[in-house]
Amino acid sequence: MAWTEDRVETLSKLWADGLSASQIAKLLGGVTRNAVIGKVHRLGLSGRVKTSKPAKRAPRTTTAKTRTTAPSMPRMPRRTAIIPSPVPIEAKKLPSGEFATIMTITDHMCKWPLGDPSTSDFRFCGRSADKGDPYCKAHSQVAYQPARRRGVPSPAIAAAQKRRAIR
Repeated sequence: MAWTEDRVETLSKLWADGLSASQIAKLLGGVTRNAVIGKVHRLGLSGRVKTSKPAKRAPRTTTAKTRTTAPSMPRMPRRTAIIPSPVPIEAKKLPSGEFATIMTITDHMCKWPLGDPSTSDFRFCGRSADKGDPYCKAHSQVAYQPARRRGVPSPAIAAAQKRRAIR
């Protein structure tokens, strides 16, 4: 479809009247909304006159509402975290009187790092590690968290389900 002078004039008039591109496309026929938008852009027709903004409403004042819903469930007491056995803070000295370092660590020693690696005080735990485990028993308890079986809810979820069943 070619844009004739009559169609361009009609387009300009309808655009100035505030019709949308879709409405203009329907009235002109044989042209799409995007074609109308493109032609408006190429013609450099002015943008739409913006309507004045509606007056702002006064901010709502909060009023005390009466409770229409049932009271919420009582809060559950927080679970106390399972505290693992105390972790040795000091590294174990080797028979030579030194601590385990990257140069002296072996496969059967705990490789739990102690201290800042950028300082000369840095060392490893050095206690005996279980077979196949890089850490001693105490550090393994910190490093690895027990996995829950599928389908078994956490204790907090189980307690909530039990309370709902009682009601």
